[in-house]
Amino acid sequence: MEVALSFAMFVALGAVIGFVGALVGIGGGIVAIPMLAIVFDMPQQLAQGTGMIMIVANVLFAVYGYNKNNKIDFKGVSLAIVVNVIVTNFSSILAQGVDPILLRRSFAVLLFLLSLLYFWQTRPRKNVDLTKKLPEPKKMGRTGFFMLGVAAGLIGGFFGVGGSLVAVPVLTIIYGYRQVVAQGIGLALVLPGVTMGLITYAWHGSADWAVGIPLAIGGVMMVKQGIQLAVRLSEVFLKRLFAVVLLLTVVLLLLK
Repeated sequence: MEVALSFAMFVALGAVIGFVGALVGIGGGIVAIPMLAIVFDMPQQLAQGTGMIMIVANVLFAVYGYNKNNKIDFKGVSLAIVVNVIVTNFSSILAQGVDPILLRRSFAVLLFLLSLLYFWQTRPRKNVDLTKKLPEPKKMGRTGFFMLGVAAGLIGGFFGVGGSLVAVPVLTIIYGYRQVVAQGIGLALVLPGVTMGLITYAWHGSADWAVGIPLAIGGVMMVKQGIQLAVRLSEVFLKRLFAVVLLLTVVLLLLK
């Protein structure tokens, strides 16, 4: 009975996290990992590896959903994907030897800075209509895709959250992509890398499959609903929602 209740609880938690992750295009890792570390008292590395089980499943379904609404240029991001896989593997190995408390605090600082960046980008400005149609995004060259793959791989492997956390801000702020389009591209970019990260964490024994699998089941059940809501929301609201989720995660991380 206890096993069944535990399984059902993690499925329910996964459903909530999967919905939020699909809504803001992050795979759910920034919510799942602090929850596992704080509520279930997992060491940071184990929380990150376990969270990756859910992230891989959620991102796979989310990429499919985002691609149906806004076609993803898979050819254009292929270089970034290759680089991301290599760098994610390296940074995942590096993360295994870092003090868990330092890793958690570093993660909190990163999320806080990203949230401030989003709030700054959507701040009210005189004579500027934030709701008007955005101009066409800038063209990303091979150098841009290469650097995007490096940045996404470093963050995704080291913190176990999927590099879309950094890819989305880069695509929206520097290159001018719409938030919902950037979320789809960011998720497509990190899928192979985060899969490699999961393999690395699992190889080092830093993944609890009994927890990760029910989280993944619950997550994929709500991915479609999260994407459907995301494509209906305004650009500014979606960005601010992304920032709020980051700030709430910082609070969770600092509670312990």
